[in-house]
Amino acid sequence: MSTSLRTLLDGPGLVVAPGAADSITARLVQAAGFDAVYMTGFGATASRLGAPDIGLLTQTEMAEHARNMTRAVSIPVIADADTGYGGPSNIERTLLEYAQAGVAALHLEDQVAPKRCGQMAGIRLLDAEENAARLRGAVDARERIDPAGPLVIGRTDALPAAGVDEALRRATLYRDAGVDLVFVDGVKTVAEVEAIAAGVEGPKVLSLVDGTDAARLTAVEVEQLGFSVLFHAVTALFTATRAVADALASLRATGAAGAGPAPHTYADFTELVDLDHHRDLDDRFGA
Repeated sequence: MSTSLRTLLDGPGLVVAPGAADSITARLVQAAGFDAVYMTGFGATASRLGAPDIGLLTQTEMAEHARNMTRAVSIPVIADADTGYGGPSNIERTLLEYAQAGVAALHLEDQVAPKRCGQMAGIRLLDAEENAARLRGAVDARERIDPAGPLVIGRTDALPAAGVDEALRRATLYRDAGVDLVFVDGVKTVAEVEAIAAGVEGPKVLSLVDGTDAARLTAVEVEQLGFSVLFHAVTALFTATRAVADALASLRATGAAGAGPAPHTYADFTELVDLDHHRDLDDRFGA
C-alpha cells in the first residue's frame, strides 16, 4: 500500500485521510470516496479499551489493529505508531510489524513514554537530537526491511509543550534526519497552521481536531498552504459516539427503537460489510 500512497503524494492535490477507530469505520471512509484512511491511536484506544489515549496500548495490540484495518479496505492506511514502543530495536520491530500488516505509512512521535494525546496537557518531550537519531534508525530499518515499505512520518508534540518555535525547529531537524514527511501535532489555531506552513519546508502532515479554531479550515485552504496530507482524526469517532448515545437515550426514554437518529438499515449495513461476497463464496464452494 505504500506504493499507492507514494503515487498519491507524487500527484496533484491534498491526500485527505479521515481517522478511523476501527475496521468498520475504515470501510465507511473508503465508501465515502476518500483516497486514504488514518488509523488514529486515540480512536484505537477508545474502541479497544474504552480508555483515553495515554499510552495504554502495546505495540502488538496496535499492529494487530492496523492489520485488521488494512484487511478491511483497499485504500492506503496511515497508522499511528506512538513512540515506537522503546529503543532502536523496538522501533525496528515496529517497522517490521507494521510493514507486514500492510500499513502504507506510520508516524513516530517525540514524547517520553508513556505518551499521551497531542491535544492533552502534560506532554513530556524527548531530547530533539536523540529523537532525530531514533528517526534515522526508523528510516534505516525501513530501507533494510523493504525500501518500498511504509513511509516514515516524524511527528513532534512540541507545539503544546514548548511552543511554536521549538516545534518548527524539531520538525526541520526531523526532516533533515531523512523522514518522508513531518507532522506537527497539537494544532489548535489557524495561526499555528499558518506558522507551520511558513516555517517547515517539504512534505508535511496536518491534523485538524473538531472543536478547535483550526478545524474551520477547508481542505482547499490546507492544500493552498502547502500541506501534503490532512487528517480529520476524530470526526467520525465523535460523530459515531454522539449518535449512539442519542439513540440509546431515545431507546431508554421511549422503550422503542427508531425514535432516535436515523440509523443504517439492515440492508445498508450488510452492504457495508460486503455480505454478498461471502454469500457468493458459500454458494460456490460451501456444502
